Amino acid sequence: MRRNFITSLAVVLLATSALAQGGLSTPPNGDNQKSSVTQHIGLVKVTIDYSSPDVHAPNGDDRRGKIWGTLVPYGLTDLGFGTCKECPWRAGANENTVFTVSHDVKIEGQPLPAGSYGLHMIAGQDDWTVIFSKNTSSWGSFYYDAKEDALRVKVKPSKAEYNEWLTFEFTDRRSDRATAALKWEELQVPFIISVDNPAGLHLAAIRDDLRSNRGFTWTNWVAAAQYALQAQRPNDALEFAEGAVSRRFIGQENFQTLSTLALVQEAAGKTAEAQATREKAVNHPSAGIFDLHQYGRQLLTQGKKDEALKVWELNAKRHPNAWPVHVGLARGYSAVGRYKDALKHAKLALAQAPDEVNKKSIAAGIKKLEAGQDWN
Repeated sequence: MRRNFITSLAVVLLATSALAQGGLSTPPNGDNQKSSVTQHIGLVKVTIDYSSPDVHAPNGDDRRGKIWGTLVPYGLTDLGFGTCKECPWRAGANENTVFTVSHDVKIEGQPLPAGSYGLHMIAGQDDWTVIFSKNTSSWGSFYYDAKEDALRVKVKPSKAEYNEWLTFEFTDRRSDRATAALKWEELQVPFIISVDNPAGLHLAAIRDDLRSNRGFTWTNWVAAAQYALQAQRPNDALEFAEGAVSRRFIGQENFQTLSTLALVQEAAGKTAEAQATREKAVNHPSAGIFDLHQYGRQLLTQGKKDEALKVWELNAKRHPNAWPVHVGLARGYSAVGRYKDALKHAKLALAQAPDEVNKKSIAAGIKKLEAGQDWN
């Protein structure tokens, strides 16, 4: 009876202390410093705002080994204050820990709409429950109401390195998901945040961008096409690439727009159109020596050996004996098995090489060619 009275009194004193601060610039209650961590998953922004208690109590007591199951009780408990009678843990200290996400996501595979949520947890020896509450403005879990839950997910805790201060970290970060983990003392509680269609979000944002003044230049339409191609969205890429070439008042025919369109047409299965556009691109006056050289490399990477050699031969005709024309010819002739011709141009390229990196690369290619091997 006396223990319950002391616990209730402590809770009331804590709440009274918080109320007494009344917006003044005093230190946080219990010296539990406010913290925040943010992680982006593509365009999705995830932020966790929390107050961070430490293992050592404000009076200096070492609570190591007494956090889980004691300071943070297992299961739901009556905190002796507020309206909640079966309360989870606040996943931090002081005010609500708040989880904010800019777009719809999934938590452990379960949908959670964009917005801000009070983050609570039900601790357990084997399983934990992570709760996302629609209430974000309360003090701790004293006013927690299960009816306000937006989502509950089950997760597994695991052992972690020692953390004096309660900390939220993003322990795994990928293009379509990230793992957030509460870490304190020697325990971590991870949960996975995933995004179903990150490429779709980017493309939707790009479309909005192109409706603003950022869409007034063909270079941004090329960039949009290149991203859509990388994301394996050929129809979107084709729309952007065609806009870069022919959109009213914006589109231009030049090597960059035409070569991009050719790549996109090829990806969309428009082989004949791609061939015609490619011819137009490489023969356009804007095609410079390095443009043609890199385009040849790109074609070679795609397995188009004859077409790559044709581009490098055109480059040599336009820019005879200039760097890196002989490098292209050496690679092109090597790709089609003409090692003697390739070796000749590789030696000419070695004499022109502007730096040690290129010299070493060409010297290695010469050794391969002399051994009757493809340089590429």
